[in-house]
Amino acid sequence: MTRILSAVAWPYANGPRHIGHVAGFGVPSDVFSRYMRMAGHDVLMVSGTDEHGTPILVAADAEGVTARELADTNNRLIVNDLANLGLSYDLFTRTTTLNHYTVVQEMFTTVHANGYMVERTTSGAVSPSTGRTLPDRYIEGTCPICGYDSARGDQCDSCGNQLDPTDLLNPRSRINGETPEFIETQHFFLDLPALAEALGEWLAERAASGTWRPNVIKFSQNILADIKPRAMTRDIDWGIPIPLEGWVDQPTKRLYVWFDAVIGYLSASIEWARRSGDPDAWRGWWNDQEALSYYFMGKDNIVFHSQIWPAELLAYNGEGSLGGTPGEYGTLNLPTEVVSSEFLTMEGKQFSSSRGVVIYVRDVLSRYQPDALRYFISAAGPENQDSDFTWAEFVRRTNGELVAGWGNLVNRTATMIHKSFGLIPAPDELTEADEAMLATVRGGFETVGELIGRHRQRAALAEVMRIVGEVNKYVTDTEPFKLKDPSQRGRLGTNLHSLAQAVTDLNTMLSPFLPHSCNAVHAALGGSGEVAPLPRIEEVQDLDGGAGYPIITGDYRSVPTWESHPVTVGAVVGKPTPLFTKLDDSIVADELERLRTERVTPGAQR
Repeated sequence: MTRILSAVAWPYANGPRHIGHVAGFGVPSDVFSRYMRMAGHDVLMVSGTDEHGTPILVAADAEGVTARELADTNNRLIVNDLANLGLSYDLFTRTTTLNHYTVVQEMFTTVHANGYMVERTTSGAVSPSTGRTLPDRYIEGTCPICGYDSARGDQCDSCGNQLDPTDLLNPRSRINGETPEFIETQHFFLDLPALAEALGEWLAERAASGTWRPNVIKFSQNILADIKPRAMTRDIDWGIPIPLEGWVDQPTKRLYVWFDAVIGYLSASIEWARRSGDPDAWRGWWNDQEALSYYFMGKDNIVFHSQIWPAELLAYNGEGSLGGTPGEYGTLNLPTEVVSSEFLTMEGKQFSSSRGVVIYVRDVLSRYQPDALRYFISAAGPENQDSDFTWAEFVRRTNGELVAGWGNLVNRTATMIHKSFGLIPAPDELTEADEAMLATVRGGFETVGELIGRHRQRAALAEVMRIVGEVNKYVTDTEPFKLKDPSQRGRLGTNLHSLAQAVTDLNTMLSPFLPHSCNAVHAALGGSGEVAPLPRIEEVQDLDGGAGYPIITGDYRSVPTWESHPVTVGAVVGKPTPLFTKLDDSIVADELERLRTERVTPGAQR
């Protein structure tokens, strides 16, 4: 058994999340975590809402509420969406807890004491009309390196180079289009050059492992060439105070969200341990060098997880060129792998809430089955290249693969068993056809498991569905529905027993992808309990006296092991109901019209 940390990107709480977000961080991390639990590993899956920074203030101003009120509202929306999608977090929390503040401030204090947090005078961008600081990502302009005209103030998405707002040509505010003013201000910078050698060695080890996706490791190594200090504080009043004398009481100086948010992986682990009754339980995933950690996100966050966060960990551990001593949390593990997905577009356009090119998770789940969305993301999501969500493809995959493939196999198997026996029959001697079909299904455990373990989930799901097709062909070839003579009853029982075994095994393989429907299949074939435990929402109090909030958690220990389990002869099989809802082709036009209508009032958050 290996301890595995599934560190899932923190959705930003300035509004509800759209399906492009969960395609990048949500479903892939859940499929991986569910599989790893079934493979016998001790998984800790953590995340939460990221709630500090200027965008929250901008959105709060627009709605006439405080930043905390906006964060509270959106935190609850996001928690409901992710739980309804079935994401099996051990803890989904938030960055406004007092526990998180304590962990972040301890990290900062130690990094500063080790000499990797340097104070310097710099230029800060300010909105002329409001006087409010503009974060790097809220400034756009022309990249001075490649000429891309929509580069951000922290990074050019075209050439991948890191930037500062002052580097941009013709800079403009993304909020209102005005040209920002640049003023002198004091800030703390993470001394990345002092950590560059250690970062390079770590990335070289990761590259040698051969496990990282090529685009991620190449990008991560390329940005080392132009490494420079990175500001870790901001002129803002919404965030975590800087825990140093002369700074902590300054009302408009706060830690930058990218020092704050990424530390959430650690603080959430600590909060989980505290809530479990064993406050030191988190150390098994963070201090044990045998533990593995996988970080799931979209490609726009690679730099923060393959450079900034590892650098912060190295600085905390005292492992840069300046040396140093770890703080009270001890030597912390660096990521085993940064699992970055590409972008999901929608009907050929980039997702954009402000332009009305968006469909929110909650809207999809209000009209369609959660496993239909999970299936589409797993089968056609942006795993290693950008992919496009279209309503026509969503309908095609739901009807042609889920309904006609897997749903049909389950329904016809359960129907034949119910009508002929009412329970799972005992088998007589298996034929070569029976043996070959069952061997094909059993072989899927190794193949599919190996693919999921290497984050090749599209290929893994395709392999399961290929086997589903083979079992459907077995039904067509053996024709159990024609075995009506009493003399054929033994053969019929053997045939249906073999089908029940195949469906049960396929259901086990599909449970990381389709937890809701797999529980239904398990029950339909006479099973008890859950084959894929689902998360639950709990209302909790802040551990250190702050306000209460909802969390996602669950007990996922009762999962079956990743192998074939014999079906129970005599288990009662009732009359089945359809597993998946077949979608009418008319929904394509309906959804496109809904999207067109919502563009009339872009940015509306319902």
